[in-house]
Amino acid sequence: MTEHTNSALRSAAPGEPVPKEVTQARLDLRSRAAARIHPSEHYTLADRLEQQASVQGERPFLYYRDICLTYAQVNAHADRVAHGASALGLKAGDVCAMALENRPAFFTTWFGLAKLGVTVAFINTQISGKPLLHAVQTTAAKAVIVGQECAQLFADTLANWPELARVPLYWLADDECEQAEPLPGLSNEFSLLLSSEAGAAPFGSAARAALSAESPSLLIFTSGTTGLPKAAIYSHMRWLMSGDVMQVTTEATADDVFYCCLPLYHGAAATSVTSTALAAGAAIVVRRKFSVREFWRDVRHYRISVVQYIGEICRYLLNHDDSANAGRGQRDHSVRCMLGAGLSAESWRRWLDKFGPMDIYEGWGSTESNTNLINLDNRIGACGRVPDWSKTNFRLVKFDMETESHEKDAAGRYLQCQPGDVGEGLGMIIHHPDFGGGRFEGYTCRDATEQKILRNVFEPGDAYWRSGDLLRFDEQGYCYFVDRVGDTFRWKSENVSTQEVAAALDDFDGAETINIYGVQVPEQEGRAGMAAVVMQAGRQFDPQAFYSLTSQRLPSYACPQFVRVSASADMTSTFKLRKVDLQKQGYDPQLVGDPLYVRNDKAGTYQPWSEAVLTETGFARFGSGNGSEIGSGTSSGNNSGNKE
Repeated sequence: MTEHTNSALRSAAPGEPVPKEVTQARLDLRSRAAARIHPSEHYTLADRLEQQASVQGERPFLYYRDICLTYAQVNAHADRVAHGASALGLKAGDVCAMALENRPAFFTTWFGLAKLGVTVAFINTQISGKPLLHAVQTTAAKAVIVGQECAQLFADTLANWPELARVPLYWLADDECEQAEPLPGLSNEFSLLLSSEAGAAPFGSAARAALSAESPSLLIFTSGTTGLPKAAIYSHMRWLMSGDVMQVTTEATADDVFYCCLPLYHGAAATSVTSTALAAGAAIVVRRKFSVREFWRDVRHYRISVVQYIGEICRYLLNHDDSANAGRGQRDHSVRCMLGAGLSAESWRRWLDKFGPMDIYEGWGSTESNTNLINLDNRIGACGRVPDWSKTNFRLVKFDMETESHEKDAAGRYLQCQPGDVGEGLGMIIHHPDFGGGRFEGYTCRDATEQKILRNVFEPGDAYWRSGDLLRFDEQGYCYFVDRVGDTFRWKSENVSTQEVAAALDDFDGAETINIYGVQVPEQEGRAGMAAVVMQAGRQFDPQAFYSLTSQRLPSYACPQFVRVSASADMTSTFKLRKVDLQKQGYDPQLVGDPLYVRNDKAGTYQPWSEAVLTETGFARFGSGNGSEIGSGTSSGNNSGNKE
């Protein structure tokens, strides 16, 4: 294993906090890196790719299965895409959506569109129907490039929502799929253009000459607290800045090998991993989908040194080691650091015990956030640190969880938290012409952007981005994630909107009301979805029908894992469904008193609660461990995952 322990860790005695001035020095280094790209500078993602291809063209950039593409080869493939997209009529400033799973074509398509100056919208490869139509429409995409692996989702959507056909859908082959020809409604024109002789020539920078670093580069979807997902705007400047900052943070070099096993349509993999690797001139190992069985094989085969994680991935690997490796761990490997979010303190300790010492950069933030936190000190359980509050735009303001409102003083100003207080994380919005830090670039929807801004927080005229996350900090400035504000909960690394789930299921046959909420599950990060169902008089709950409906309407991570069938709904005087008591009762039959069901994907139905069913589905009893305690230090969202 490569021995690597960061300088901050070496400066403190075991168990003692790192001196604040040491942490601040590293944060200052990150700040200087963030200032390298000026907003008005004519420098984009495409320029950085071409720069690296010219300097180290023969070095490996992408590893995928038995394929290795060098920087020069990736750049050449991107040139073909740029020529092809230009031939379709796309131009700088247009939006082109793309739906592809993790494979080299994702990168070359994305980079090729960037060469042309096109803003690229990443589409979730698990959605279909109305959510898919919404995603395409809300981006105002002029075209959609559809990977063969996602073609059926588009074909099924076209059958019920023909208005999707108003946007040209271009099919892109996938060698791992059996279907050889495009499905109805998808054009083969783009694929033919990629193979033309004209595409072999380098694509010049003239087409994007009018773009500056502050121009939009990406549209990445976030789930939001209500309604359908929102498309967050990500400028070239912010994407490049992310890579520059994490490159100095991790001390990444061209000899590093990054592991990309999270979906690239998420902000984490597409921004943090890709931008950091490109900034360092490093290689990326691309895996289409995460696999617990293949993880350590990949690490050893490719000599992977930097891994991006979410808490769930770490838990899966820990549990797999217990079952398949007798809990012996893996210490003969090359991983020197990990970056991500959602790693609980308990899993963190187990990880180090099993897999040896390494730097773990646990962070907090979101795709659209204008501020972030990062733990540079290997302080177990913390998602970041603020040694000097005068050097950050992050603020924590008091929040009353009972009334779900901010606490204010007599003058109507928000109250800043003191150590131990739980509050909502905010980011002061800064719009400086020479510096990109602190900008809130918002969403494609102006109203959605405004809803995320708090004004007159501390002073008249100030403005802050609101995260919707509750955190706390201690006397040493270490910050800990507590919970989400409102109705959104996080499960399997995805944020789930309770309103969206309820809306998808509101026509369940015989149902009077369906109340969706998240419940904490011991030994697992995040909250699992639970449904409190009230049936109409004379109607019986059909667990098989409910399973079928949820499977048809929702992504797997959004499906309720537990169901309680109640005689009546708990409502306020204004007919709002209450959730707090339901969350406290969870799926404990001694507290609930209603018929309880557990989702069993192996059986393809919801089964009545029993110890045997819990064991089979991998759930612990409710309240049987630290996972049922609010504020256990698990971070949600961040550089590594979509936050909202």
